[in-house]
Amino acid sequence: MASGREIKTKIKSVQNTRKVTRALEMVSASKIRRAQDRMAGSRPYARLIRQIVGHVAHANADYVHPFLAERNEVRRVGYVIVSSDRGLCGGLNTQLFRRILADMRQWTDQGVEVDVVCIGQKAVSLFRRLKVDMLASATHLGDRPQLEDLIGLIKVMLDGFAEGRLDRVNLCFNSFVNSMTQKPSIEQLLPLPPAESMERAHDWDYLYEPSAEQVLDDLMTRYVESVVYQAVLENVASEHAARMVAMKAASDNANKLIGALNLSYNKARQAAITQEISEIVGGAAAV
Repeated sequence: MASGREIKTKIKSVQNTRKVTRALEMVSASKIRRAQDRMAGSRPYARLIRQIVGHVAHANADYVHPFLAERNEVRRVGYVIVSSDRGLCGGLNTQLFRRILADMRQWTDQGVEVDVVCIGQKAVSLFRRLKVDMLASATHLGDRPQLEDLIGLIKVMLDGFAEGRLDRVNLCFNSFVNSMTQKPSIEQLLPLPPAESMERAHDWDYLYEPSAEQVLDDLMTRYVESVVYQAVLENVASEHAARMVAMKAASDNANKLIGALNLSYNKARQAAITQEISEIVGGAAAV
């Protein structure tokens, strides 16, 4: 059995750890509401622009935007991967990375090459270590990410798809369900997936001003930017929720461990007292 001094040192160490986990839990609990508000505030715009793009996908325009055209052969796939900058958020990033790597493995088994664009320090560290072709990256966007910080990354993928270097682009992020549930998601970003399109009841088209090409170019760019930005906001909210739950579990485990260590300390202290009494009685009897 460990000595009482060793046990008291362990208790002090666990208590210090509990202070850290409680602080992180309270910080995430205070930030999650604002993160949810930002996420909910951007959803109406993202939903409406999806509906507009779905209409345009079935319009009878003479100009067909490259982002709406499915490629006959997929030779190279791009991934826009959204992760957190910091850890201590349970298995949030691990579950997402596991699903991404499984999806990548399916493509590479077919001889398809893979490129990635990473948002978040955790994704950057992992895919650099795996030596995957990384076209661009962004880290430390904070709790209030700005679209301006993402435009450069998005343009890398848009240019690659428009110029034919990429045949498909997927968006990977943690979708916020509620404070207890975050779901790793992989969505097809380009070309526009069929699920985004709507049934066409009749033949019709829009009147484009100044031209269909210019309007659709701007619309599709705004659409991709809004989807990626919404994914980043969802991931921020998921990060705070996961960290709050993980740190609460860590604090509860620390409390249980402190209780067990206190019990061991009391037993060790009682054993030491009993041994001292026995030595005193034995010495007195010898005299």
